[in-house]
Parts: sequence; C-alpha cells; structure tokens
Amino acid sequence: MANLAGSAAFGELGGDAVAFRVSDGYRRYVLFLLLIVALFNFVDRQILAVLLEAIKQEFSLSDTELGMLGGVAFAVFYSLLGVPIAWLADRYNRRNIIAIALCLWSAMTAVCGMTTGFVSLFLARVGVGIGEAGGNPPAYSLIADYFPPERRATAMAVIGMGIPLGVLTGFLVGGWVNEFLGWRSAFMAVGMPGVVLAVVLWFTLREPPRGFYEPQQVVGQTPSILSTFHHLWQRPACRHLCMAAALYGMSGWGAGIWQPSFFMRSHGMGSGEAGTWLAFVFGLSGACGSFLGGMIGDRVVKITQDPRWYLWISSTGILVAIPFVFLVYLWPTPIPALLFLSIPTFLGHMYLGPVMAMLLGIAGVRRRALASSIYGLFVNLVAMGLGPLTVGMVSDYLQPRFGNDSLRYAILAVVVISTAWAALHFLLATKTIRQDLGEAEQPL
Repeated sequence: MANLAGSAAFGELGGDAVAFRVSDGYRRYVLFLLLIVALFNFVDRQILAVLLEAIKQEFSLSDTELGMLGGVAFAVFYSLLGVPIAWLADRYNRRNIIAIALCLWSAMTAVCGMTTGFVSLFLARVGVGIGEAGGNPPAYSLIADYFPPERRATAMAVIGMGIPLGVLTGFLVGGWVNEFLGWRSAFMAVGMPGVVLAVVLWFTLREPPRGFYEPQQVVGQTPSILSTFHHLWQRPACRHLCMAAALYGMSGWGAGIWQPSFFMRSHGMGSGEAGTWLAFVFGLSGACGSFLGGMIGDRVVKITQDPRWYLWISSTGILVAIPFVFLVYLWPTPIPALLFLSIPTFLGHMYLGPVMAMLLGIAGVRRRALASSIYGLFVNLVAMGLGPLTVGMVSDYLQPRFGNDSLRYAILAVVVISTAWAALHFLLATKTIRQDLGEAEQPL
C-alpha cells in the first residue's frame, strides 16, 4: 500500500483511493480513538469548572475573573489558531497534526497545576487553547473520509459524545482529586495521560485519501482561506447554522462552566459530591442525546430524503428543554434539580451530529477541515468567549441583591435567552439547506 502517512511531521499524502483499504473493525477503531481524543479535549478544557471555587479562594478572584479563565483565556487563541491549523489539515497529514496538538494541550493542562496566580493560570489556559485548536478540524475531516455521507451524522454524533463524556471524566476526577489532593493535582491527573494517547494515535491511525467517498471529479484543488470564507458566507443555511450553534453554545458554556459553583454555593455541596452528580447526570444523558440525535437524524433523513429533518430535530430538542431549565435553577433542593438537569442535557446534545454533518456537506470535499475551523472560530468566540464571562459579570452585578444566589439567576437568564434565539436560527436554516447542499457538489 502507498505510504499515506508521509515522512515529515506534516508530510503530504501519497498513494490513491484505490490503494486504501480498511476493514469495518479498523474503521470502528478509528472512530473510537477519535472519540477518546475528543474526550481528552473536553476533560482538559472543562475540568476548570469543578475547580473554580478552590481557585477563587486561593487566588481571591471575582466571578468576572473566573469567567475570563473559563472563557476568554481559552477561547480567543483556540478559535483564531484553528483557521491556519485547519488550512494545514486540508493539505497535509491530519493524523500527525492531531497527535502534536494533543500532546501540546495535555502538557499545558498539567502546567495549569504549577501556576502561582491569575496571570500565570490565564497564560497556561491560553496554552491549552492553542493546543486544542488543532484537535477538532482535522478529526472531522478524517471522519468524512472514513464514513460515507449516509453514515456521517451518526459518526459525528459518536465524536460529539466526547463532549459529555469528557465533562463526566473532568467533573468526576477533578472533583475528587481536588477534595483529597487539591486543585493543582487535578490538573496534573488529567493532563499527563493525553501525552501517552498522542503516541498511540501517531503509530496506529492511518491517513485516508481525501474525498474517499465522493466522486473524484468533484474533489478538485484545495481552495484558499478567503475562498472558503466566501463559499460559506454565500450559503444562508451555513450562516444560520453558525449563529444557532454559537448562541446555543453560549448557553451550554455559560451554564456548564458555572454549574459546579452553582451547586456548591446555592445548595452547599462539596466539590467531590457536586462533581460526581454532574459527571453522571451531564455525561450519561449528554452522551445518549448526542448519539441518538445523530442516529435518529440519519434514519429519518434516509426515509424522507429531506435533510431539513436534521435541523427540525435540533430546534425541537432545545425548545422542549427550556421549561426544564427553570426547574433546574429554581428548585429549592439539589437532588431533584440535578435530575431535572438530565432532560435539557439530553435534548441539548441532539444537534451535535446533524449540524456538523450538514456543515461538512455544505463545505465540500477540499474545504472540510477549514470549514469546521471557520465554524469553530465564530461559534467558540461567542460560546466560550462570552458565555462564561457574561454569566460571571451578571452574577457580580446581582450579588449585592441576591448574595450566593446571584449565580442562580445569572445562569438562568443567559441560558433561556440564548437557547430560544438559537432555535430560531435552526429553523431559518431549513429554508435553504437543500439548495446549499446541492451547490456544494459542484466542482471547485
């Protein structure tokens, strides 16, 4: 078989699609391996949530400063560097890019445990963001070349399970390690295993030819960054998908980074107890929602031959979740509130696979990694950059009136407003999604 890995760190591809053959078992291994990478991706970015209260006490920080650590410090470099890294991933070996990025962000997570104050921790979080910028775009591109179009939403949904499973692991490990060994040890515990995983990925994941499941005449040449920006901007469905994901991401990140602090402050739970409950409530229901959203979407669209169902399922899920959000944050006792949380978490993860499958379909073969990074640039700047910071600022504003419960009302307001707004954009995207997908099949 032709050497598809390349000799350099970012070696160019060799061989052709005819020479590339993998078994169904190996394809499942690739999907599992990329799921574990996605899990580490979210463990390392989300573990901060369950450690915020301990960091707040040691460094005497405000909620606004904690919001900056949870959002801005990570989001800006993560989003901006994703575009040039994705440009490389559309041209060079994607496996190697993921492995190098994984090693970097894991090492920087461990460095977070060595910091001495707000500034050094902020810079360490910037380092985590720089590393994680190289994780998702090449992984999404790989999945599109390992799975045919009719199975991509399900495959993307499996990768999407890395979000709740990563949060589960981060909350569980972070909460209890913090309780017994301190927050610094928690960063070390989740950072170092990622370096080992990077080595495994480097030596066992094969690089597939691009456009493996598309007619070769539509593959064409790799377009420039500006050309890809223009292509995506000209598709109304893509604009609405980005807005919907950004607004709903603002809801998810705004709530997710602060949920452990909410249950500690308003319900008096310890970090280990809150982390354990949130790990299983968020992790299991989120994973099930992500997987079933992709699987149901693929099956319904296969029957109806109408891709709009991907977006109808997404918008319906998050709208139905809104009443349960009120129960989560206004219920007076913690256990029912946590159980109620499983419902919006399940429904709120159903959009992940369908939306990413639609985005990759609109992008076309040679734009996939770059398109996912441009999507991530906008979504993450809004979601991760503004979500935690907005909740922190609103909480500080309400604190003189509501005391420890200021966080309760800050999260509730951000989640409800951004979720309803996101649902509107999912529905607007249905108007042109079929036309935009058809235009993507034309040669570049």
